[in-house]
Amino acid sequence: MTDNNAMLRRLHELRSEHRDLDTVIERLVDHPLNQLQILRLKKRKLQLKDEISWIETRLIPDNIA
Repeated sequence: MTDNNAMLRRLHELRSEHRDLDTVIERLVDHPLNQLQILRLKKRKLQLKDEISWIETRLIPDNIA
């Protein structure tokens, strides 16, 4: 297994978790008592987005000519 395959697999996992958090946050928005939980989920979502971006930049080769 190559390092790229591992990164692609991790990328898939992160994107899946990111989408799942969208669904959870959407359901919690209607309940004002869950504001702290929503903030924590949004923070996790931002962390996932950062990690996704980091992996994507490692997978895209530099094409500077």
